[in-house]
Amino acid sequence: MGVVTGIYDDPWAYELACSFRDVSAEVDTLLEWTVRHRSSGAAARTVLELAAGPAEHAREFARRGLTATALDLHPAMCAYADRQAEDAGLELDVVQEDMTSFALGRRFDLVVTMLDSTSHLMTLDAFVAHLDRTADHLGPDGLYVLEMSHPRDRLTDDPSVSTGWTVDRGDVSATVRWGEPSDRLDPVTQIADDHVTMTITEPDAPVRVINDVVPYRFWTATELTAAVRLSGALETVAQYGDFGDVALTDAGAWRMITVLRRA
Repeated sequence: MGVVTGIYDDPWAYELACSFRDVSAEVDTLLEWTVRHRSSGAAARTVLELAAGPAEHAREFARRGLTATALDLHPAMCAYADRQAEDAGLELDVVQEDMTSFALGRRFDLVVTMLDSTSHLMTLDAFVAHLDRTADHLGPDGLYVLEMSHPRDRLTDDPSVSTGWTVDRGDVSATVRWGEPSDRLDPVTQIADDHVTMTITEPDAPVRVINDVVPYRFWTATELTAAVRLSGALETVAQYGDFGDVALTDAGAWRMITVLRRA
C-alpha cells in the first residue's frame, strides 16, 4: 500500500469531516457484538483498530478501560492519534504499520476496521494478505469486525448515503463532498478516483478549502466472501447493515459490517 496524501495529511480536518458519526454508540454496539458472538460470551479486554486514522474508536475503547492499540500507515495520523490520546489522559498504543503486513507479536480479543478503510486495498492479493495478518492477531476466541460501504452505494442509482454533507463542531463548520458524479469506477479494476472537497469555516480565520483525489477500491459482498475463503484463516459469524440489528438486505441498511473469527 502507498501513503495517501491530501485529506489524510490533515488529521484534524479528517476527524471533523467524519464527526457525523456517533463513535460512542458504535463502540457500544461493537462491545455488544463481542459478547454475543464470542463463543465464551466474555467481554473484550484488548482491542486493535486497523487503518485507524485519528483512532477515534480506539480512543473510545481506551476511555472505557480496554487495552487499546491503533495502527495506521500514515505518520501524520499516528502522531495526531497519539497526541489526542495523551491530551485526554488515555493509554493508547499507536503503531505506524501497513494493514497488509503488520506483525505486532500480540493477539487481541477484538480487531476492528472502520469507515470502509479496506477501500485502500487495491487488489485481491492485498485483501487476502490483510485477512491473513488480522487472523494471526486474533486470540483463540477473538473477533474481527469489518465495516465497509453498502454495495448499493456503487452498484445502484439509489445510494444509501450522500456524497455531500455538512458538519458543525462548536464554532467550526464544514461542508464535505466525497465523490463527484463524474467519479466513475473503472469496470476492470473497480477503482475510482474520488474527488474530495472540504470547505472549513472558523471564526476570525480565512475560509480553508482542501481538495484531494482519493483512490477508492470498491469491493462487492461476493468478493468479500471470496477473499475470506481464499485466506482460509477466518470465517464469517454474522453480517449487519448498520451498527445494530439491521440485516444487510434491509431497506434501511447503509453499511456492510461483517463479523469474523478464526477458522
